[in-house]
Parts: sequence; C-alpha cells; structure tokens
Amino acid sequence: MIKMALEKRFVKQGIRDRDIEEFLADEFARAGYSHSLIQRTPLSIRITVFASKPGLIIGRGGKNIESMTNILKERFGFENPQLDVQEIENPDLDSHIMAKWMASAIERGLNYKRVSNIALERVMGSGAAGVRIRISGKIGGDMGRTEKFSAGYLKYSGEPSESMVDTAYAQANLKLGIVGIQVRIMKERSKELEIKEKIKKEEEIEETFEEQTEEKGEEIGDIEEKANEGNE
Repeated sequence: MIKMALEKRFVKQGIRDRDIEEFLADEFARAGYSHSLIQRTPLSIRITVFASKPGLIIGRGGKNIESMTNILKERFGFENPQLDVQEIENPDLDSHIMAKWMASAIERGLNYKRVSNIALERVMGSGAAGVRIRISGKIGGDMGRTEKFSAGYLKYSGEPSESMVDTAYAQANLKLGIVGIQVRIMKERSKELEIKEKIKKEEEIEETFEEQTEEKGEEIGDIEEKANEGNE
C-alpha cells in the first residue's frame, strides 16, 4: 500500500511539473524561454527559469516576479513558491531554444531541410563541439518518415553522453499532423575529441614533413645529376 501511494504521488508530481513547464513556456515565450528547474524542500518550492531575455521576465523592480509568484500560488496550490531567473548567454547553444525555434519556423512554412541546416550553422558557429537534429512526421509528403542532420562530434553513449550533451524536444503542429523535433548539442570539448584532434594534427605535420623531405631529395638529385652532366 505504501509503495502504491508513493507511486501515485510521484505520478501526480510529474504531471504537475509538466503543467508548470507548459504554463511557463507560454507565459515567457517572448523572453526566449528555454526550460525550468523545479526543486522541492519541506518548506517551499523553488522554480528556476532559464531564458535568454531575463529582463522581460523580471520586469521593472521585480514586479513581474511578484505577479507570477501569486499566479503560481493560485493556479498550482503552492504555499511558498520562490521564482528565480537565470540568463542563457548564448541561445544558439541551448537545445531547448533551438528546438522551439525550429518548430516555430516549420510552422511558419519554412522548409524543414533549410531550417535544419540553418540550425546546424548557428550551433556550430557558436562554438559547439557537435550537434544532431532529428525530425519525424509527415515532412515533404503524406507518408511519415524521419530525417537526421548532424555536424561536428557528439557522444552517443556512456556517462559523457548524459553529462555533456543537452537534449530537447519540440513539436511543430502542421495541417498534415504533428512533426517531432529532437535537438542534441554537445557544448564541451571532450578529452577524447582533443586527443583525436591532436593525433590528426601530428599526422598532418608528419605528412607535410615527409613531402617536404621528398621534394628536397628530388631537388638535390636534380642538382647532382646536372653537375655530373657538366663534368662530363
């Protein structure tokens, strides 16, 4: 009985967290909303909002924060909610923002391939180690299918794939149906990637040295041959 009660509690909590996330995403869409982090304590609940334009959320003198705190109390029944706002310095490296931007662009009628390629350029241009985009649904026809786009280096398994890769999902609502979008971005450069690049650079230097040595050897050979012809 205790186990079932705990399971029901966690399910109910998960549903409420999803509702909060959807509510905040709608309320702060103009502020470049990314996602929220909900932390519970025995005395209060702390909600940290991540956005690229925190000033629009905070408002003059923190007026918007106060108003939103009261709304969270009334709408979700929180006794003592605390709302914190954190700035995302580079939106193009945030998987949540990029996924939402792609969904919005596709809904406006832009070709999904063009949108995906622009997203790849923006992410990699901002210094990411790698990015992978996956789009599923009725794209370019009546039949559903999946398209993948990637650039750079990305971890797909093990602990680094969880700690170093940010993953986000978004949906584009089209007449033919819903198109699902997954964006994975690896911001940090892994030690493995650095080692690979170092080895590659050393190999390139070695190849260049061998080519230069070979060219000099040929030049010396030509000079010796001409000198021998002159002596004859």
